[in-house]
Amino acid sequence: MRDFTVTGAQDGLHVVKAATEAFPQLRSADLFHALKRRDIRIDGKKISKDIAVKAGNVVEIWLPDELFDAKTKTVKEKPQEERFEIIAETKGLLIVNKHQGIAVHSGKSDIDDTLIDQIRKTTRYKEAELCHRIDMNTGGLVLIAKNKQALADCVELFKNNLVTKRYRALVLGEPDEGEPSVGEDGTIYKEVKGYLEKTKSGKVFIHDEKQPGDLDIATKYKILKTFKDAGPDGESVSDIELELVTGRTHQIRAQFAHLGHPVIGDGNYGRNKINLHFETIDGKKVRYQQLFSCQILFGKVPKNNIHVDVSGKTFKIGPDYNVRLK
Repeated sequence: MRDFTVTGAQDGLHVVKAATEAFPQLRSADLFHALKRRDIRIDGKKISKDIAVKAGNVVEIWLPDELFDAKTKTVKEKPQEERFEIIAETKGLLIVNKHQGIAVHSGKSDIDDTLIDQIRKTTRYKEAELCHRIDMNTGGLVLIAKNKQALADCVELFKNNLVTKRYRALVLGEPDEGEPSVGEDGTIYKEVKGYLEKTKSGKVFIHDEKQPGDLDIATKYKILKTFKDAGPDGESVSDIELELVTGRTHQIRAQFAHLGHPVIGDGNYGRNKINLHFETIDGKKVRYQQLFSCQILFGKVPKNNIHVDVSGKTFKIGPDYNVRLK
């Protein structure tokens, strides 16, 4: 983290412009991403928009030290292709491992450097399209259609429940809620249900009783490993596998926070006291929620669908956790 005090000459500038004047080695794209993560503070208050600053404001920028210490040329020439890896390719799909901290597509605060932009620039698939979304700060598997026809056929698979997504997460405590349930491949889970309210700002709230406008949600999970006494008050931390039954906005993060088991590192639905307790493996602040899209399972794909070559297949990676668990 570095900070600076806004000068008289910077009065009225937007925070990104003022920050690049204070630290010329920083890229605007990194600062916009920091805003989305609420990793920029003005006079101690977290902000998420590129607002104007006033003379005397103290601006804190919670980015890795290497971005501040690197030479300007090195930062600007950072290769975009390092933000994802293609782990498999089929007739109509790219299955990619998205790094944390990059948006899958443009949003209100994004100007460029999204996952789909990078894929179109660095592969021969200039008409590539996203088949689904995951959060910017969630890493892991994303399906990319090579063209519009491949996208249409993949959308049909989702509509007919022929695509199952599984995640891994580190959560506080040892979840025990829910009823016994069976996953798509026979895996034994517990299933938790609830109701999700999505606000105009994009944040969601979970209710136990359905309210007008709420959407049903359901998630299956099981504990894979428990780390005893790893939490700030001696709580356990659990490594869990999750299978989505419904795929609502922020479903996993909001639902498990509601259950009392927030995802470690989640700045929106988690608790600051908990997140500050943990460090990365190299002793730094935990920047990202410890949540990864780790498996995509395909059901029996019809022969007239371009994606018949993935029928019955599973694509899997491990979670790239970056938390030191004592």
